[in-house]
Amino acid sequence: MTDEVKIIDHSDRVERLFEPYREALGDDYLAYRGHVYRVITFAMHFLDGDEEARPMVETALVYHDIGLWTEHDLAYLEPSEAHALADNEKHGWGLDPQLLKDAIHWHHKVFPYRGPNQRIVEAIRKADWIDATEGKIRKGLTKAQVKAVQDAIPSYGFADVLQRLAGDLGGNKFSGNLRVLRRVFKW
Repeated sequence: MTDEVKIIDHSDRVERLFEPYREALGDDYLAYRGHVYRVITFAMHFLDGDEEARPMVETALVYHDIGLWTEHDLAYLEPSEAHALADNEKHGWGLDPQLLKDAIHWHHKVFPYRGPNQRIVEAIRKADWIDATEGKIRKGLTKAQVKAVQDAIPSYGFADVLQRLAGDLGGNKFSGNLRVLRRVFKW
C-alpha cells in the first residue's frame, strides 16, 4: 500500500447506480454521494487500487446505506442488501451475490471481519469506519491521508444527515442511535 491515496471522486458506474435512487435520496443525495466516494477511495487504497475489485466495491458502497432512504427505517442493512441483490440480478451485472451481500451486511462490524470474501469486505468495513467517524478512527491511515480525502470530496454535512435521520426515524436521536447500535452494528 502506497502512502498517497488516489482520490476517486467520479465514476460512471457509481453515477449510473445512483440514478434510480436520486428521488429517494432527495436533499441528502450530495451528502450520501460524497460519503460513498470517500469510502470507495479509502477501500480502493486498502485494496492497493485493485481494478478487478472496483466494480464490486463501487456497487456495494452505492447500496450499503440505501435502505435508510428507500425504506425509511434505521434497520437498513437487509433492505440495502435486497436492493443490491435484486438490481444485480435484474441488470445482469454478474457480481458475486454472496460477496455483494457480505460487503453490505458486515460494513458496520466493530471488530475485523474474518470469513468468506474477507479481503474486500474488510477493506469496505475499514473504509466506512474512517468516514463514518469523520477520521477519528483511521484504521492505519495517517491524519494527513484522511484529511486529503476529506478535502477533496466534500461531506455536505453527512454526519448531520445521519443524526437527523436517527431523530426522524427513531423518534428522537437517542432512541434512533440506540436502534442503529442494536440493529446495524455487528460484533
